[in-house]
Amino acid sequence: MSQAGRASAKRSKPSYFMAILGVSIVLFFVGIFGWVLLNASHYIDKLKEEVQVQVYLRNNVAQKDIDSLKNFLIAQPYAKSVEYVDKEIAKQRWLSKGEADFEPLLDENPLPASIDFYTNSSYVQKDSLNGIKNELMQRSMVVQSVNYPAALVEKMGPTMRWILLGMVVLAIVFSILSIILIDNTIKLAMYSNRFLIKTMQMVGATRGFISKPMNIRAVINGTVAAFISIALIYGIIIVFEAYLPYLKDLRDNSMLILLFLFLFLLGIGISFVSTHRSVVKYLKMSLDDLY
Repeated sequence: MSQAGRASAKRSKPSYFMAILGVSIVLFFVGIFGWVLLNASHYIDKLKEEVQVQVYLRNNVAQKDIDSLKNFLIAQPYAKSVEYVDKEIAKQRWLSKGEADFEPLLDENPLPASIDFYTNSSYVQKDSLNGIKNELMQRSMVVQSVNYPAALVEKMGPTMRWILLGMVVLAIVFSILSIILIDNTIKLAMYSNRFLIKTMQMVGATRGFISKPMNIRAVINGTVAAFISIALIYGIIIVFEAYLPYLKDLRDNSMLILLFLFLFLLGIGISFVSTHRSVVKYLKMSLDDLY
């Protein structure tokens, strides 16, 4: 009987290797998809934060009023960065764009001074920017007009929402399929141990005694698989960032850590649950049903 048990244990070793390999592959693809989703979400936020609002000032506004408005904008949650552009800087920027020099024709610089700011991504939507514009226009003694690319914002909002919604749906579907694949991989690995499980039950071993070492092994396998997949994913991230430096700006380390933690828990959790279910299943089956 002991020889049969040792033989069964030896036969089960390759299945553990295949279980670790199978779970590692699935977790790897889940992690890569998660990384792409995180980068896409961050890239969309960066695109939104490229929207600039220009607050044009009236002529002959006192410097203290300009400073007061600038400080007001700095304190607002919608303003990501604030810059005062005087008439001379406005002229230089006008000429740098290849526009005609108006100095030979006009005695005075017609370009107004402005306070320009980029908005935080959560405020880049039609209603929010309209509200900001209306709030600033109430300072009519200082503010002449407020401009921003309204047409772009109006198109950007629905497009970005559909893109994010589509990616979230894909992430959910992909996660469900991954859980099913990991579960089936573990079940196939446990299939080779069915006679060992039944033999231990027939010689009087309790369910807890039988399942405990296999559950511990499942946790170890899940941990090893998670570490392998995380190491591979991080290696690929480093390689891609070396060739595409702009990806470094998209990386959110806190979200990346959460993704790795999710992979770690997914690998251990599914391995443990699937192993325990398989052990209970084979314990309930008759010996003839195992063949």
